[in-house]
Amino acid sequence: MFNRDRWKEIMEVLTSNVWRTMFTAFGVFWGIYILIILLAAGKGLENGIKTDFGDIATNTMFMWTRSTTKAHEGLPINRRFRYKIEDVQSIKDNVPNLRFVSPRNQLGGFGGTNNVVRGLQTGAYNVYGDYPEIINQDPMTVTSGRFINYNDINEKRKVAIIGNGVKNDLYEKGEDVLGTYIKIQGVNFMVIGTYKKNSSDGGEEAQKEIFVPFTAFSQAFNRGNDVGWMAITANDGSSISILKEDIIALMKKKHKVHPDDKRAIGYFDLYEQYNRVESLFGALKGIAYIVGIMVLISGIIGVSNIMLIVVKERTKEIGIRRALGENPWSIKKQILMESIFLTIISGMTGIIFGSIFIYGINALLDSVGPVDMFLNPSVSVGVVTGALIILMGAGLLAGFIPAQSAIKVKPIDALRAE
Repeated sequence: MFNRDRWKEIMEVLTSNVWRTMFTAFGVFWGIYILIILLAAGKGLENGIKTDFGDIATNTMFMWTRSTTKAHEGLPINRRFRYKIEDVQSIKDNVPNLRFVSPRNQLGGFGGTNNVVRGLQTGAYNVYGDYPEIINQDPMTVTSGRFINYNDINEKRKVAIIGNGVKNDLYEKGEDVLGTYIKIQGVNFMVIGTYKKNSSDGGEEAQKEIFVPFTAFSQAFNRGNDVGWMAITANDGSSISILKEDIIALMKKKHKVHPDDKRAIGYFDLYEQYNRVESLFGALKGIAYIVGIMVLISGIIGVSNIMLIVVKERTKEIGIRRALGENPWSIKKQILMESIFLTIISGMTGIIFGSIFIYGINALLDSVGPVDMFLNPSVSVGVVTGALIILMGAGLLAGFIPAQSAIKVKPIDALRAE
């Protein structure tokens, strides 16, 4: 394999017609390059979409109430009802394999009226009444102070954790936030912490939210024991998509909703949506492989054709070598090595250029900031290793037919060739 004379001969053959060799190699180069770029682009899109989910627990569903569409147990159609705090414990007691059941109440919303005041500054923000567990279902980084704890819940403390967007709106740059007061719909709350959301869309609305203890929220805004909606997370190894049927059936029973009423209880199954995204990107990855490999095959066909031409040009040389007693396998190995060498060199060049392109895209993204639905395009080491294996197999394939053609040349016929 590492015979110096053999490698010298390979280099002489490949450099005897440089332009032909380069154009032949380009097909393989382009196939690998396209494969790398397509996989990296798919990964970048996948990263961007998945980051839009943030770090929120993907095995989670959100559940709320709507009006009924069927009369049931003497109750009229179009009836409105609300969850109660007792429903939370009922779900925990009756539905197994649930990790968190977090009741939530909410004020404000996107495009709402100003509901928060500090001094002369006002703003419209989402205000949530929550339990401490919500930070595990919708993770955020506490940048100063602390998050809600159960002492806040039990003592109904009027404390608040504000997003960095709220801080920037209501406070001067560098101003100390902790221990100050903000007024939410006329009720004073002391700021005990600030946070930064970890999702890709956290630069805007996700950073402009305020979290207060559920009990203080209910007391301050006259919600009693009502629950606006719930965030429910299943244990690892259990699917919320399966458990949700039991949860919904339980709530229908407790609130006297007809079992066949499909509209009365609204929900959003994040786990189901996440799995759809996973399936989509699995399909996109498959398409990228198919397109890249098809382009690569066209390049391999080009290599094989050129190697056939090379064998034809060297017919007399091969005849002389056969006449002098050279082993047919030695000639076959020579052709195969030339094909593999040309394929691997051109393929590795494609991998290198593809890597440089990906590095450049990442550097550009770092300089301009996050781009919606596209983040950190990359290709794994496993893909590169697989590409190398494909290249070796492709080289053998491209050289096999020319090599077979070479050893079939009879010495006497080869010596007659012009």
